Amino acid sequence: MMLKITLISCGRLKEKYLKDAVLEYKKRLSSYVMLEEKELDDGPDMESEARRIIKAVPAGAYVITLEIEGRELTSGQFAQTLDDLMTGGKSHICFIIGGSDGLSKEIKDMSGFHLSFSRMTFPHQLMRVIFLEQLYRAFKIIKGEPYHK
Repeated sequence: MMLKITLISCGRLKEKYLKDAVLEYKKRLSSYVMLEEKELDDGPDMESEARRIIKAVPAGAYVITLEIEGRELTSGQFAQTLDDLMTGGKSHICFIIGGSDGLSKEIKDMSGFHLSFSRMTFPHQLMRVIFLEQLYRAFKIIKGEPYHK
């Protein structure tokens, strides 16, 4: 059975180049996972955003939040983490990218793994592309397939 991944992102993609990049990585990932994307409105405050996120999280999914305070991993470590989750019986993983204000404590508390891509702050729209690229890279690593460095 193929792993299911749900990506919850707060904030709408507006720029064509970002939409094109997301579509390209979704196409590439389709060989490895069933990817569902849920694009939610950003704001107006963290509490209302948290309510929308909670409603969007699939029942039974293992939650991973992307947050500055999370654990930084190399691409290889990220791949190993995903592989460990899959071999440990996780068949559905939900990643959450917060809006411009980040994630509320309530959302962080429901996370099984707090992941940071950097201590730097990235626009949440660009973070979606960065995340999908790293997810694709992780599956290339897991499958032992070549990928540019």
